[in-house]
Amino acid sequence: MRPLFAFFLRGKTYTDPIDGKSYRRFLPYGYAKVRENVLAPGTLSLERHRLFWLYLKNETTFFSAPLRVLHFAPEQAFVQKFKNQKNLTYTTTDLNSPIADVKADICDLPFKDNSFDVVVMAEVLEHLPYPNITLSEIKRVLKKNGEFIGNLPLAYHLKDRWQIIRGRKLLISGDPTHLQFLSYEDVKKLMSNFFNIEEITILKGGKLSNKFPAAFARNIAFRCINKNP
Repeated sequence: MRPLFAFFLRGKTYTDPIDGKSYRRFLPYGYAKVRENVLAPGTLSLERHRLFWLYLKNETTFFSAPLRVLHFAPEQAFVQKFKNQKNLTYTTTDLNSPIADVKADICDLPFKDNSFDVVVMAEVLEHLPYPNITLSEIKRVLKKNGEFIGNLPLAYHLKDRWQIIRGRKLLISGDPTHLQFLSYEDVKKLMSNFFNIEEITILKGGKLSNKFPAAFARNIAFRCINKNP
């Protein structure tokens, strides 16, 4: 069905940066609340996938440097594209995903110490019951000066605080699989317990989020360095 949707929705209004194809509109997507015009027909990517792809392309050496990469919870929108990258030695892992190369518990990885140049985790951290154990394992399998790259949605920004004042739930609590509700400062503190934070880039939050990230940032990308043994 995917090729049919991609063919019939061809146009020039929206472009998916992952495959470079343009469409007159995107497909609807959602669980409790269906959102219109968000799912790219070709790659089946959502906004978060496309934002993270642009971050990897524009802000990192992911698509150019020779890297040994471990990708947690691989997204269908990315897997084949990453596998086709000649500069990458690419391994995926997940406990349940049928498209993962290695079935493994994220808190007990079956890889040797210092195995990877880069670990990628796109919107996974907020789903984990034991993030400290996971980050410890990531640190273990990363080489010295290796990079931990990912993104995640934030909680407790101004929109969330307004939700609470009105007696409503946090915006990201709409997904019942979210277990961690981290603010901008929470993420910085958590990451700095294990890594040197090289940069945090605002992916979603509006014009004021770059100046006032704690108040306005709603989704961030991070790049951390494994400096210490």
